[in-house]
Amino acid sequence: MTREKIYLFDTTLRDGQQTPGVDFSVEDKIAISKLLDDFGIDYVEGGYPGANPTDTAFFDKKRTRDAKFVAFGMTKRAGVSAANDPGLAALLQSKSDAICLVAKSWDYHVRVALGCTNEENLQSIRDSVEAVIASGREALIDCEHFFDGYKANPDYALACATTAYQAGARWVVLCDTNGGSQPHEVRAIVSAVMAAGIPGDHLGIHAHDDTGQAIANSLAAVEAGVRQIQGTLNGIGERCGNANLITLIPTLSLKETYASRFETAIDAERLTELTKLSHAFDELLNRSPNHQAPYVGASAFATKAGIHASALLKDPRTYEHVVPESVGNFRKVMVSDQGGKSNFLNALKRRGIEVSKDDPRLDRLITIVKERESEGYAYEGADASFELLARRTLGTIPDFFAVDGFRVMVERRFDANGKMKTVSEAVVRLVIDGEPVMSVAEGDGPVNALDLALRKDLGKFNREIEDLELVDYKVRILNGGTEAVTRVLIESMDGDGTRWWTVGVSENIIDASFQALIDSIVYKLMKNRHMAGRLAAE
Repeated sequence: MTREKIYLFDTTLRDGQQTPGVDFSVEDKIAISKLLDDFGIDYVEGGYPGANPTDTAFFDKKRTRDAKFVAFGMTKRAGVSAANDPGLAALLQSKSDAICLVAKSWDYHVRVALGCTNEENLQSIRDSVEAVIASGREALIDCEHFFDGYKANPDYALACATTAYQAGARWVVLCDTNGGSQPHEVRAIVSAVMAAGIPGDHLGIHAHDDTGQAIANSLAAVEAGVRQIQGTLNGIGERCGNANLITLIPTLSLKETYASRFETAIDAERLTELTKLSHAFDELLNRSPNHQAPYVGASAFATKAGIHASALLKDPRTYEHVVPESVGNFRKVMVSDQGGKSNFLNALKRRGIEVSKDDPRLDRLITIVKERESEGYAYEGADASFELLARRTLGTIPDFFAVDGFRVMVERRFDANGKMKTVSEAVVRLVIDGEPVMSVAEGDGPVNALDLALRKDLGKFNREIEDLELVDYKVRILNGGTEAVTRVLIESMDGDGTRWWTVGVSENIIDASFQALIDSIVYKLMKNRHMAGRLAAE
């Protein structure tokens, strides 16, 4: 049976930029558009040329190879011809393949926001679409607040949509701009639009997530007949975000109820790049990926309980709804105080550590992990520290150096200019190849001073850690009071982009930080040797 195509329209570069704390540069937009284009998205909406210098510069040339490059803007103003509207002119001058025009479709907004008559708004829609088509570009209309508009005045909302379609718009996109519609409402209203004369292969859905149902509403619209979905990478967007394409794409591709009827531009091979795409985008935003994100999160295929892990190892289908590798992710059986031998054996095997289930060292490792987690350690969130603990317990890690001690001083004093400042200084004493080494460093805070002192003089290992970078630092207080036990998690990264987490626990935050810093350096040294071993074997 021939499957119908669902077209994927990404609005990350416009809607995503409305996310608090997100502000794309031209270079960011170029990088993101390439990610989307390489992945196979059908339409990449780049922003609003003429509205700001960044978007205007971004549209001075076509930024995609295969995807349709889309400029976004408003329909012409009432009382001004399409030829004389400066906003529309900026869109027509952009180097785009298509132009998406936002149009008011709720009569309340027409009256309050535009200050014109309903008929004048319909005329603006008609003339703007015709101007886009006359320029040789594909025309799309985003019917803003369509679902709220339909519920308030169905005849007028339908008039806005049908006017755009009859003027030649390739796509009429129904927008749940406030994000408050429910799936059953979306189905019913999409059906009404199709009954009014707009076929589903000319209809799109643009859902916001204000009730947590942007994905459900998008799928409801597809079931009702629309054939274009708009959304963003990782669901970013203003307020609660937009429909998350990273979740929608694998659902359409891997769930039989959709996969048997529909196809997208993302084939099975491209789908294996999904996790990489999601994480690369988070990296560009300089934020940590959401561990519990569907399909692509680090916990998406993670099992913690021992009973679950045992069943999972016998047949992954017992606790997995899709194959992790199909979306570029992997199975993760975590080690924790809830885990049995199955968890540990799987976790060790994934790290290339072979050990028999009857080996007494395995029992010793399980005992140590459970004891430490009762003290506050969290190895499920610190893979590198777990691997180091496992290798130390099993006797498979070199003694690179020994820690003889450290001291940290924090002093508040006046500098030479008479300005009060706080200075942190750390002293670290190590033993390398039997020789004592002492390093002193000042830093922006005690942890930074410790980090700098640790890496200042590691002798023969110094060149190996030149590309080591501390990229995230998290502190959690495990019980109340100033004497509380503190858990520190540190994320590190090196030159090839590998990231790892290490953990430290102590009543003293500096001591906990030092433990995590030491593990980070030792893991890097161990990683270098394993990488060298693999290269030599090849």
